Amino acid sequence: MLNSKAFVAVAIVLVAIVVSWFAFFAKEPAPDFTAYTAGPDRKAAFFEYFTPIVVDLNKEFAADRQQIESACDADKTNQLDEFITKFRIEDDELEQESACTILLRRADIIPVSLAIAQAANESAWGTSRFAKQGNNFFGQWCFTKGCGIVPKSRDTNKTHEVADFRSPADSVESYMLNLNTHDAYKPLRNIRQNLRQKGEVITGVALSYGLNKYSERGDEYGKELRDMISFNKLGSLDKLDANAQEDDAE
Repeated sequence: MLNSKAFVAVAIVLVAIVVSWFAFFAKEPAPDFTAYTAGPDRKAAFFEYFTPIVVDLNKEFAADRQQIESACDADKTNQLDEFITKFRIEDDELEQESACTILLRRADIIPVSLAIAQAANESAWGTSRFAKQGNNFFGQWCFTKGCGIVPKSRDTNKTHEVADFRSPADSVESYMLNLNTHDAYKPLRNIRQNLRQKGEVITGVALSYGLNKYSERGDEYGKELRDMISFNKLGSLDKLDANAQEDDAE
């Protein structure tokens, strides 16, 4: 008969096994895009899969924005705590600008055309190792040992890994929050804010000029995204965000 210490040890092992089992089988992989012929067929499958994910997340951001605007208009900034956390606003930032000012710059949509173009660019249309193994379609890194997949070409002095996501949707959400919060993408958020102030449509092409720090390729990376948007006629997808933009303008 097991003593109490042995019983606890066995229980811990069993719990770990169960957790690992659920973590593995709960993963939701994207379609196998390599099953489609490279070219129009693969692209069509890619667009069909990711477009509704981006649209749904933009609806969430639009809803967040409306709540933030309502709270700010009513001078009820005590209702903003969850958004301050979600959009990763630090205390030192609040010493320089109001929560309303910062949140209304961050809580906003990422055009469908831009998200799709970046996903395609970073994941080789869903066929990269990181996309297939880790549901990572945007080349996002993480910095805790074991948090993701170690790149085979990683320099010996580097410690980053490529983040591993439970589902492709989680990858998209993380990417969109990254653009909406990271210091590197302030230019993108400023462009978007200016478009809103002028009452103009927020497009992937316009925001691509604020992504020079997303890649070591700098300006060339933004140009590559614009070429992808143009060649694949992705600009038409931005119309799917029109309701969110119109609602905010009312």
